[in-house]
Amino acid sequence: MPEQQTITEHEAQAIARANDSGRTPVVFVHGLWLLPSSWDRWATRFEESGYVAVQPGWPDDPETVAEARANPEVFAGKGIGDVAAHLQAVIEGLDRKPAIVGHSFGGLLTQILAGRGLASVSVAISPAPFRGVLPLPVSALRSSSAVLRNPANRNRAIPLTYDQFRYAFGNALDEDEAKTLYEEFSVPGPGEPIFQAAAANFNPWSEDKVDTENPERGPLLIVSSDRDHTVPWAIAHASYEKQKRNSESTTEIVKLEGRGHSLTIDHGWQEVADTALSFVQRFALVEAG
Repeated sequence: MPEQQTITEHEAQAIARANDSGRTPVVFVHGLWLLPSSWDRWATRFEESGYVAVQPGWPDDPETVAEARANPEVFAGKGIGDVAAHLQAVIEGLDRKPAIVGHSFGGLLTQILAGRGLASVSVAISPAPFRGVLPLPVSALRSSSAVLRNPANRNRAIPLTYDQFRYAFGNALDEDEAKTLYEEFSVPGPGEPIFQAAAANFNPWSEDKVDTENPERGPLLIVSSDRDHTVPWAIAHASYEKQKRNSESTTEIVKLEGRGHSLTIDHGWQEVADTALSFVQRFALVEAG
């Protein structure tokens, strides 16, 4: 059973700020190899539209990329259940049910949290697969190979080399932008979630599972892209099909052209942010009632 994680001082301040604002919170959930700061531009964009942003970390996330690279061991040993429990604790501190937006493993966590009835509306961008999502394209396996090639990596923190980042995140970018994003954003990540996702369909007790039938799930948008190596369209679409088949709530999917897995942090981030914002605005009031 995952341990309940302690909310950090920074997260407590963000919760208090959101509650004091009287605005609808939007919780941004990052994925592997990134930090909460990867959402900074998104937070500004959503706040300009009347929401209040909350950017929780995964347990023990350092504040900066420099700290993360200097102390990679702090990421080790964090599984999907640990991260979901921590994020749930943050959300339960909010006075108002938030919108939740997540990318990659953050997109998976977004669906887990929505499946627990914790979201007013949710957007899962290039979401990692959950139990019951069956497609496994070769590019997804290659993107995970930095971790999966050594079973000992399950309990380690694994950084991506630039070449691995280029393939997994930056394949749709030119070399200069890919290098810039690698230097600005890439940090080590725990190996355990990738092993959990790889084994989910063989483990009935997997933590990598989503309650797709909860009537309190709320509206869900899945955003995918045509050049994503890490979460190809086949995975995102299978997640959408399973969600749509099992839920009476609104379930939609958008496919963006010419984009890779870096779509939330690269030069085209605003198109993705506005796609998510438009969906959130359909279902989440800006001002508290």
